[in-house]
Amino acid sequence: MATHHDNVKKQFGEQADAYLTSKVHAQGPDLEYLETFLSSYSDAQLLDMGCGAGHVSFIAAKYVKQVTAYDLSDEMLSVVALTAESRGFSNISVKQGYAECPPFADNQFDIVVSRYSAHHWHDVGKSIRELHRIIKPNGKLIIMDVVSPGHPVLDIWLQTIEAMRDTSHVRDYTPGEWLTFLTEAGFSIDNIKRHRLTLSFDTWVKRMRTPEPLIDAIRLYQETAANDTKAYFELQTDGSFTTDMMIIETTKLI
Repeated sequence: MATHHDNVKKQFGEQADAYLTSKVHAQGPDLEYLETFLSSYSDAQLLDMGCGAGHVSFIAAKYVKQVTAYDLSDEMLSVVALTAESRGFSNISVKQGYAECPPFADNQFDIVVSRYSAHHWHDVGKSIRELHRIIKPNGKLIIMDVVSPGHPVLDIWLQTIEAMRDTSHVRDYTPGEWLTFLTEAGFSIDNIKRHRLTLSFDTWVKRMRTPEPLIDAIRLYQETAANDTKAYFELQTDGSFTTDMMIIETTKLI
């Protein structure tokens, strides 16, 4: 019987190259923020948690001493390793494993960054506690992910289309849920930034190879949404929509 981790590996392993070239993943104000943030951490050991096709790793490698790209998908890690070699980054290494049990030593990393990954994790609370373990005292954890609105109607709408599009989706957490996960694990919140992310429907479903019956179901669900839901997500006639993205910068308390 397939597990959730099996679904994640299947969904992303077969589409690794698509994520390397995806505009949503290869650019954005969150990556611009990261470049500015990392410019003063030249001696840092950084973990790219749930690295995907490695966009965080490639930016980080320009500034920090060493980058570890960590992901569940071997195919994604192969893309990262080959791309790092082609771009001349000798300070990127790759490691395969689960978010809930990262195979790293206590207090190993100065910085951990996770971008567009946590909404696939099977147990976010456990994963965040593990990240606290492997980050050095006063080290940094930066989470970059889609977040859900706090309103139940909007939350259900977003989770439903996400799950129909991608069987490996677990949850886009609300900002409040994220603050709870992080503070309960022992992180202090240093900075929070929010921006809106527009998703082109065609590339959004093609990237996950969503089956046609589910694409039809998503479109029907969009068409029958309440007007205030359509307005919040800026739903367009072609199915494209806009959602919330959040950057949360934290420090590990001693």
